[in-house]
Amino acid sequence: MITEFGHVALILAFLVACIQAVVPMVGAYKRWPGWMAVAEPAATSQFLLVGASFAALTHAFVTSDFSLRLVVLNSHSAKPMLYKISGVWGNHEGSMLLWVLILALFGAMAAWFGGNLPPTLRARVLSVQAAVGVAFLAFILFTSNPFLRMAVPPFDGQDLNPLLQDPGLAFHPPFLYLGYVGLSICFSFAVAALIEGRVDAAWGRWVRPWTLAAWIFLTIGIALGSWWAYYELGWGGFWFWDPVENASFMPWLFAAALLHSAIVVEKRESLKSWTILLAILAFGFSLIGTFIVRSGVLTSVHAFANDPERGVFILLILAFFTGGALTLFAARANVMEAKGVFGVVSRESALVANNILLAVSSFVVFIGTIWPLVAEMFFDRKLSVGAPFFEMAFTPFMIVLGLILPIGAILPWKRANLSRSFPVLYPALALAVALGGLAWAMQSGKTLLGPIGVFLGTWVVAGALTDLYTRTGRSRDLTRLLRLPRADWGKAVAHGGLGVTMLGIAGLMAWEVEDIRTVQLNEPFTVGQFELTLTDVQQIQGPNYFSTTGTVNATKDGAFVATLHPEKRNYPVAQMPTTEAAIDYRFMRDLYVVLGDEQDNGGWAMRTYIKPLANWIWAGCLLMALGGGLSLSDRRTRVAAGARKAPEGVPAE
Repeated sequence: MITEFGHVALILAFLVACIQAVVPMVGAYKRWPGWMAVAEPAATSQFLLVGASFAALTHAFVTSDFSLRLVVLNSHSAKPMLYKISGVWGNHEGSMLLWVLILALFGAMAAWFGGNLPPTLRARVLSVQAAVGVAFLAFILFTSNPFLRMAVPPFDGQDLNPLLQDPGLAFHPPFLYLGYVGLSICFSFAVAALIEGRVDAAWGRWVRPWTLAAWIFLTIGIALGSWWAYYELGWGGFWFWDPVENASFMPWLFAAALLHSAIVVEKRESLKSWTILLAILAFGFSLIGTFIVRSGVLTSVHAFANDPERGVFILLILAFFTGGALTLFAARANVMEAKGVFGVVSRESALVANNILLAVSSFVVFIGTIWPLVAEMFFDRKLSVGAPFFEMAFTPFMIVLGLILPIGAILPWKRANLSRSFPVLYPALALAVALGGLAWAMQSGKTLLGPIGVFLGTWVVAGALTDLYTRTGRSRDLTRLLRLPRADWGKAVAHGGLGVTMLGIAGLMAWEVEDIRTVQLNEPFTVGQFELTLTDVQQIQGPNYFSTTGTVNATKDGAFVATLHPEKRNYPVAQMPTTEAAIDYRFMRDLYVVLGDEQDNGGWAMRTYIKPLANWIWAGCLLMALGGGLSLSDRRTRVAAGARKAPEGVPAE
């Protein structure tokens, strides 16, 4: 009964979305207040209905209702409760329902918190948002129905993919979707503004908090996925440039560019056309990511589905919304005349450079991701584009971005004098050069990546601290820092977080130590500065798996460091093994141990890594998200600008 209720609620949500997509749009065109007023209750109703449908599907997973086909394919009665719940979105149909739930949530939030928007703009935003919902609700109902029944329910299910039975993967998709789908509201604002014929400072202020929220969630989601790949897959890497990884990274880059561009629209009423285009492209690349994950057109260990029919449906959605928005953008270019004028050396110019670097780097990632498909379709060649291409093509843009970031942050608006502004950064530059030189001196015969990364990361972090220090005024009264707006703190923390991540990536890639060997029980071996001993290997039974667990003692200069327990698990229902790395996390390095198969001579294969600064990668991501959160909590960001002031004697909209 609950399952049928969930299916009916989904159908009703589709009908409500159809009404919401049409009636408010017509009302805004005709200036009919009653028709425009339909948008808010419709948005709330749509969210409640999709939420009820999602709750019904979750109930089926939690209670192990094996009359439901999706539960049979992705759950098992012996699975821990956390993974029964995460199994709801650990598959194609359930993850698309989560996608639509978040889409409806953002639409409802725009209705709840958009009271100070002009009525016509609010109606159009909610109408466009509902139109996206109509497309994806139709996609679910007609190609990916999660409520299909089994004619003969089995005794038990086939279990969830063991790689997804991990806390990192339980929380990674919801955060990622909150970012992915959150960009839809920025898209809706952009399209509504084009229809409205109004793009001004107030619009920039309205769209910025939504962009910031989506960017924060994307940052957390990508970081969680990267951390999961690091400790769960057993290969020791944090990023593989996999097509699905790239699919989440590209919208993140566009969202970062949109966030900075919207600031210029708000402050100076410049870059209007560019900001609207970024809003369209950011969501467009989210749809491209959805297409990559769902269609199976590109091979990926993360892909949920391999179904051409579904891929064509999503491709049509992508073409309709992105193509339609770009056509409207071209037709309405005349309404986006820039008003603010700024010099070549100014904060605006630095933000333009920031935008160009982020956008071009995103297109570089896109070309590398899609090129194997292009080569196969047009040149009948099968090839793969791996990490060497991305690292060579993408890294230079990030280096230039890191170099200009501290400079742009301290430049004044409109017009600046570099010779007057730059000296405040001399201490930051000296520190960066000193630490980069120290890294160069300490290494011998190794890559330049380490010293350059140390210099760049230190430069960005020290630049962010310098930006804060300049806010103390000529008197250098540090108590003024306590009175700074949270947005200023947020900018500094986020920029500092980027620098910390740069330091972590450089340290890990430049100075990692790797050791692969066959290890005998109780025979010590040395890796770097550590002496390790495999003392025991046991067979352990988990709740729904069998584990081969090793015990490894690590010492350094005779002093005990850690006891590590690497595992090899086998999930009998799914008939799939997994590797569970054992990691000793420390501030300056990780000691990473992976247990392999038993060898013919009685020993065990073992891989050991020493990973300098590995944790700094995710600490920097958390700092970036924290900085975004601080900015979002600033009242100037959260409270959107009021309606544009009308001339005297003319009532405001």
